Amino acid sequence: MFRLRQKPYFRELVYLWGLISIAGILALISFNTPTQVEAIRSKGVLRVATRNTPMTYYIDKGQPAGFEYELAKAFADYLGVRLELVIPTTYSDLFETMREHNAHIAASNLIISKKRQEQFDFGPAYRSSAPTLIYRIRQGRPQPTGIDDIINSKIVVLAGSSHAELLENLQASHPGLTWEESDSDAATDLLDRVHSGEIDFTILDSTVFDAQKSFYPGLAKGFALEEPQPIAWMLPKHYDGTLKQALEEFFALAETQALIATLEEKYFSRQNRLNFFDTTEFRRALTERYPPLEQYFMLAAQESAIDYLLLAAIAYQESHWRADAVSPTGVKGVMMLTEGAASEVGVSDRTDPHQSILGGAAYLVGVKAKIPERVKEPDHTWFALAGYNVGFGHLEDARVLTQQAGKDPDRWEYVREYLPLLANERYYSKLRHGYARGYEPVTYVANIRKYMEMLRWEEQLSQMRRNHGSEPPGPAEEPAAPSTPATTPLVPEPILQLSPAL
Repeated sequence: MFRLRQKPYFRELVYLWGLISIAGILALISFNTPTQVEAIRSKGVLRVATRNTPMTYYIDKGQPAGFEYELAKAFADYLGVRLELVIPTTYSDLFETMREHNAHIAASNLIISKKRQEQFDFGPAYRSSAPTLIYRIRQGRPQPTGIDDIINSKIVVLAGSSHAELLENLQASHPGLTWEESDSDAATDLLDRVHSGEIDFTILDSTVFDAQKSFYPGLAKGFALEEPQPIAWMLPKHYDGTLKQALEEFFALAETQALIATLEEKYFSRQNRLNFFDTTEFRRALTERYPPLEQYFMLAAQESAIDYLLLAAIAYQESHWRADAVSPTGVKGVMMLTEGAASEVGVSDRTDPHQSILGGAAYLVGVKAKIPERVKEPDHTWFALAGYNVGFGHLEDARVLTQQAGKDPDRWEYVREYLPLLANERYYSKLRHGYARGYEPVTYVANIRKYMEMLRWEEQLSQMRRNHGSEPPGPAEEPAAPSTPATTPLVPEPILQLSPAL
């Protein structure tokens, strides 16, 4: 009888002891297992998936750049680790990378949508943008103002984007709404296709379009398909949530918010400032700011064998002849030298116009030495200026495209046709140095040539006045560039070493 009463009690005791043991083992395992953030810090690497686009990440003059890149680099620094980029080809690949946990974070201008929230976590929203219809302004064609205006039209959006998801939702109330999804186009490709008339409409985030619109005259925003939506970094769902917590702490910092404001100004508010030529401002500067600098340009020309009018034209393009000019990226002075360039040519004070101009001329001599000697003037100089502006690796990519098209890669008139293709994903994805704003060096060189032409014209007018007023000739059709020997072949700039998906 006594044993019968004790048996169930003994079983309960063994069961309780088992539960305590299991809980202890689990607690011990939990205690010894590092959190996600601890694991990242232990390995010393934060893996971030992004895309090679103007809004996210690209190589600029041999250095990594882009809104998402700079913000991700700041977060990696906050964690005290190295940033490692994973660059999927398409949005679909980006999401697959995250599903397979091959990156810690996806930073690619991603809208927080309900469908995405079912599969992933998100950090704090740091921007917002409204999905907006983009169309080409045409005479006799009114601006579309609602979904009914785009029924039976050719609409193409990026495959895997939140815009495709939005159209699916809108189709329920507008059965006639149809569209295509492209996995081979980038946002700039879609803008090109709308601009050329190949397609009727595309949908882009308003901020993305605003940052690109100055390069696509004739394109405009039709209407927003919904209210501005939050944009955030995406994370795989993880059991401990420490990385998400670290993101919340990082984005809450005043320094981070200030950085975001700076990056928005740098990448989303920039306009094509090279795409205008204000004759009135130029002549005012020629009267007010140029005279004290002219002697320095002439001295620099004597030391470098570079035409002083070319040096003056470059200086006007860079700073409008302002000795105190400073760019958002920290370049300074009449010739807008970087710290590295100034150090290379022995300039101690970039705001000293004498030092700046002499240093700028010396630096240009080095830049020209990177162009093959077989390239003749004036093309040799135009190549040097283009390479200085966009990076010599990207210039070499454009020359490759020119050669593939059966044209002479040593002629500027041909290479300038192919430089803009470096902003087109179907081309830059196959090139060594990836995306570049290839339209900028074309405009950069064209403007310098215009300024040089104007300076030569003003020089001729001055000579005529000194000779008591013969009828002045017209402007020179082609400003000549000096012949400066080049001794080394074109050398591509280094690029950031990217890891494959791990």
